[in-house]
Amino acid sequence: MSLAQMLQQSGVIESMAGELGIDPQMAKAGAGALLPAIVAGMGSSASGAGGGGAGGLGGLAGAILGGGGGGMLDAVLGQTPTPTQQGNDILGTIFGSKDVSRGVAGEVAAITGIDEGTLKKMLPILAMAVAGYMAKKAGDGGAGSGAGGGALGGILGSIVTGMMTR
Repeated sequence: MSLAQMLQQSGVIESMAGELGIDPQMAKAGAGALLPAIVAGMGSSASGAGGGGAGGLGGLAGAILGGGGGGMLDAVLGQTPTPTQQGNDILGTIFGSKDVSRGVAGEVAAITGIDEGTLKKMLPILAMAVAGYMAKKAGDGGAGSGAGGGALGGILGSIVTGMMTR
């Protein structure tokens, strides 16, 4: 199952649409256009090709597991507004700066016609959903970043490969 299909089937798209006050089809289109950038950013961050320094897979795993792991997906699917700070932290880890996130939102807005402000709100929610999905697939269950990092690396690898073969 592709990541986009997982988001659709798990209810993330509908939950995000409701939270942002947009049509589910618009949420699906926005998510479909944003996901490649998020996954590519995670891949770059995991390989250490991102912002350098304390990045790499350990930094990404730390952001995911330290941010609540699989609980992030539950937060996105919850009935209350998503607490997006964790998503913003993940975006900071994978993109390095808010300017990159803004650039991604701007490019996707130009392609899809979806309001850039809506896409900026969508980015951290999607980052949390993807990270939460990865953590659940890795079975983080409170695992430390060492063991969780290895499992997350495998999950990320399969997601990146799946996105590239679409």
